[in-house]
Amino acid sequence: MGLSSVVTAAPHDTSAVASEPGPVRVLIADDHRLMREGTAALLAGDARIEVVGLAADGREAIALAERRRPDVALLDLNMPEVRGIEACAAIRRSNPETEVMILTVSEQEPDLYASLRVGAAGYLLKDIAPAELIEAVLAAGRGEPRIPASMASRLLQELAGAEPEPSADPFADLSEREREVLALLAEGLRNREIAERLVISEATVKTHVRHVLEKLRFRNRAEAAAFAARHLD
Repeated sequence: MGLSSVVTAAPHDTSAVASEPGPVRVLIADDHRLMREGTAALLAGDARIEVVGLAADGREAIALAERRRPDVALLDLNMPEVRGIEACAAIRRSNPETEVMILTVSEQEPDLYASLRVGAAGYLLKDIAPAELIEAVLAAGRGEPRIPASMASRLLQELAGAEPEPSADPFADLSEREREVLALLAEGLRNREIAERLVISEATVKTHVRHVLEKLRFRNRAEAAAFAARHLD
């Protein structure tokens, strides 16, 4: 059965009833104190966000993430002790529920690709507007990626040349619900929109997305969506 033929609503899914989510819990890691504390003050000023830890280097970020279990870890790319990419990989291994976003001055493509390969949910440039940073953090809490528009086209070109080995049915290991979620990812829908379409909660959508990534061995939803879009019946 093709992905495009299984996207149907499930009005009797009891998971659609969910309590109001709490604030997004955020860990911030940056070796520059002004940047670290300034970012914390900005985010803490929004009632939808709770800053649960500040780290001055990658090693401290990994330890704090293990103790505090944040929803989102916002990591500088170039930090002493352990760099942001290595810290991202370590945090994702030990805390797969934590979404990691890289916050950096680097617009170098290898840094972007390396971050996504180790599981980063987003890549933000430090000249980002304050309101956009807040929205990016909230989006990460919902499991939605954020990449600068200036780098998005280059990323898509990179993904076009990187696919898993073909098989008769590359989606054979997915459940019917996971196939539905993946098909909607391929349409570019966000978690909230997928939840509305399938009449399930955003938390349930996020769980399905995580399972899809694990089963298809992709590092992030952008890769999974790009692959699915090329293989829809």
